[in-house]
Formats: sequence, structure tokens, C-alpha cells
Amino acid sequence: MIRSRSTNPRDPGSPGSPGGPATALETGPTPGLSSQVLGEQRPWLVRLLVALAATASLWYFGWLLVPGRVGNPWLYGLLVAAEMFNLVQAVGFWWTLLHDRTVRRSVPIAHYMTVDVLVPRYNEPVSVVEPVLSAALRLRGADVTVHLLDDGDDPEMAALAARVGARYVTREVHDGAKAGNINHALGLVDGEAVLVLDCDHVPHPELLRRTLGHLSDEKVAFVQTPQYYANADRNPVAAAAWAQQALFFGCIARGKDDMDAMFCCGTNVVFRRAALDDVGGFPQHSVTEDFELSLGMVQRGWRTAYVPEVLVQGLGPDDMASYAGQQLRWARGCLSALGRALTARVPLRIKAQYALSSLYFLSGWTVFVYLSLPIIRILTGEQAVAAASADAFLLHFAPYFLMALTLVAVGGGGTYSFQAFALQAASAWIHVVATFQVLLRKGGKFVVTPKEGGGSWQPLAVWPGLVLCTALVAVSAYGLAVDRSAGMLNNVAFCALHLAVIGTGISWALRPGRLAAAATRGLPVGEARWGTADGQPPADDVLVELGATR
Repeated sequence: MIRSRSTNPRDPGSPGSPGGPATALETGPTPGLSSQVLGEQRPWLVRLLVALAATASLWYFGWLLVPGRVGNPWLYGLLVAAEMFNLVQAVGFWWTLLHDRTVRRSVPIAHYMTVDVLVPRYNEPVSVVEPVLSAALRLRGADVTVHLLDDGDDPEMAALAARVGARYVTREVHDGAKAGNINHALGLVDGEAVLVLDCDHVPHPELLRRTLGHLSDEKVAFVQTPQYYANADRNPVAAAAWAQQALFFGCIARGKDDMDAMFCCGTNVVFRRAALDDVGGFPQHSVTEDFELSLGMVQRGWRTAYVPEVLVQGLGPDDMASYAGQQLRWARGCLSALGRALTARVPLRIKAQYALSSLYFLSGWTVFVYLSLPIIRILTGEQAVAAASADAFLLHFAPYFLMALTLVAVGGGGTYSFQAFALQAASAWIHVVATFQVLLRKGGKFVVTPKEGGGSWQPLAVWPGLVLCTALVAVSAYGLAVDRSAGMLNNVAFCALHLAVIGTGISWALRPGRLAAAATRGLPVGEARWGTADGQPPADDVLVELGATR
């Protein structure tokens, strides 16, 4: 289908306009913009820490796996299984971190391209969607047409699209959720590239000029950029969620990119239209269609690219219910794709990277193993490890654990926080639920993450954590009442440690006043997230790179 492009006076495709052909082939950052590096890595330090962590792991597992350490065989087996799983995840992280060497710099755009910007929307309000459309219309460096894909059939959205100059797209049959919505739109557009933006993610005008050049390589299927939560500095749940995201979109994504193993993350991504056509569009059978799409593209010989620069600002989950829903969808989708990742006909390094990302969503099981061991010891006297004092255990385990934490801290460039760790531990139940849903082939549906949190009392969103905290307190009290030996005190101390972590992770669901106060002084969703009311960034605006090795 061939059609004329937009004639909107703000369309950067007009000759002589700021984003027209005269500037489309520029390289490097645009004058007036600078890049700030977060947590710049030192290769020698990373290599040294990885060597120390590997030595510490040998020291610990060499002690743990001695046959004489076996206490209760079942508990010992659970402990070893959990520790081996986490060792695989740790080694995978260290391997990825060692590939965190380079930052992709701006690459010249081969020719002036036509780009269709697709903004899928379901039930988000005008105040969330309008800044995205307005900013998308100001994208520079290509002939841009913006399409609002409204699966809610909302007259207010039609009016909004007409007011700002975007094209309004609906469909008669609302199947396939977000993937189906995008696939329907792909049948109506003909641009050489497709930019997908979630309807709460506001792009910087330089987004296309920083990414399109990588499509000069005819084998590159898409260019992914980070997801950034602009409300992270005003909302504690969003802040913890962003700290988790920053670790992934920092050293992990850069390491995957160095191994050609980066995958699409659903938004802030520029696709080559020919690559989408080659795989038949977005898969509609998965709730994580982006992960499955990436795997399909790689299997067909396409390559991927990642630009570790914050070029889009979105909104993270504002409350625990939103966070839990988001994480459950991701866990279920990635675990359901594990079989495909393991059997895909792709290079071994890519297969391993995709499998590691899927397997991460089994890590919640290990949290329950670690929680259960001190509880069982207090209640029954049975323990996993025999003939070992607390001092001997800590002497071997502490160096391994501390080195693992140190590498996460170094890899995250100081962005990974205790709150992020606590939120992850308190959400371990999500991985368990997702595992059963996948094993039982329970169909899940795509649920949009709410963009405006309720800021209300949400005990049901964290009820598994509440049950665990109650059990830890009750068991600890019982243990101290019946026995105050060194062994009992040691296990009560472990219960207290778990209680502190999980209690922190669930606290935001039980402190609605704090969330409500944060929301009242938070980022107005009706404003552009790049600093001015009309969506145009100031002349000295800073684009942030998720720090990397030079």
C-alpha cells in the first residue's frame, strides 16, 4: 500500500526543516546536547572482581558439596539445587558483565527514511497519551507519520489525534491484545522503519537520529533503547522498579548487545519493516510478544542492536498492584518461551543469553527455599547442612555472597538499591505462580500496566509476603521461647534478616499515605517528560547514557 506522507508543518521530513535531509546524515551528538555517563566501568576492576567472585564460589561450593555436610537429605538437596541455580545465574551475569565493553555511538543514517510511529493504546487517559503524540510529531531525522492505535475505540482519542495531527487507527476485531493491535496497523502503513512507543513513553526529538543509522547494516532487524521511569524520583515503587530496570538496561543489555543477543523490550524500539514482514509480524500467542519476536528474528538470521542512551521517558508502576501485574506477565511470558530459547537454531552464546533471561523468572523458588530452611530447623530440629557451626558456614558463604553483591553494585553503576533487592525478594511468589501457570498451560491475557497508581491500601497485592512475615515472626518467637542455644539464635537471626528484606519489599502496599503524598508532588502526567509543557526539550537538555566502559 503506497500513500503520501504527512504534510503537517511540524513534520521533520520537509526539506530544510530541523530534521530534514540536510541533517539526517550527521554523525555524533547534535550540538547543544551532551551525554552524562552513569557509573562508568573500569575493565580491569570488573575482571579482578569476577576472578575474586569465581574463587569465592569455588571456596564455598568446595566446602558445601563435601559428602559429610549432608544433614537431612531432602533439605540438603533443596539447598544445593537452589545454590546451583543461583550459581548459574551469577556466572551468567559475570559472563555478560565481562562483555560490557563498548557504547554504540551515533552512526550515519544511510539515507532519508520514512518512519511510521505506532502508539498502541487501550484504556489510558488523554493526559497520559497526549504528551507522547506531541513529542512523536517532533521527532527529527526522518519523514515521520504518527499513528495512534486505539483499541479502546474512545471518541476522546479520535479527537486528540485530530487535534495534534496524528492518524487515528481502530479495528473491528480486538484480538491479540497489543501484538494484534500493532499487526493490524502494519497492514495500513508502508514506512521503511517502524518505531513502537508505549502510550506513556515520551520520546526525545533526537531518538531517530541516534538509532536509524544502525539500520544501515542490512542485517539489523531492530534497534532497542532503554526504558526509563521518569516518576522514579517521586514514587518509591517506581524508584525500586527503575533500579531493577537500570541494572538490565545498563551492563546486562550492553553485554548482550556485544554478543548480538539483545532482545526487543516492547517499547522504545525501531524496527526495520522488512524484518517484521519476514517473521510475519508480532506473535500473538504470548503475553511477552517482544521476547518471542526477537527470538524468531534471530533464528531467521537477523541481528539486533542496542543504544544504551535514555532517549524516551516513561512512567513506571506507581503501586504494588501495578508492579505485581507487570511482573507476573513478564514472568509467565518469558518462562513459556524457555523451551523455544533452548531449542532455537542460533549460536550457542545467543541461546545461552536468551535462556538466562528466561530462567531468571525461576529465581523466586530459591527465595522460598532459603526462607524455609531456618523455619524448618526451628520447628523440627532438621537442618540441611550437618557437622557445621555457624562460624564455619559464614566463613565459606560470606565471601561468595559479598562478592556476588559487589559485582551487582559495580555492574549497576550505583543504581541498584536495597529497595530494589527487597522488592524482588518480596515478589518471589510471582515466579512460583507464573511457573504453575506455564506448566498447567493456563492461558493468560495481556494486562496493561496502570499508568496512574491508586495510592491506596493494597494488602491483597502483597498477601503472600504478609503471610511469610507473619510466619517468620511467629516461628522466631516460638524458637526463642523453647531454646536459646547458639544454633537456635543463629536460625532466628536468619529469620530476622528475611523479615527485614521482605518487610521492606511489601511496605509500600501498606503505606498508602506515603504513596498518596508522593503522587501529589509527583510528575504531572499531562506535562511532557522532557522538561517543558510543549514537549520541546531545552537547548541544554541532557541525554543520559547508561554508563559503560570507554
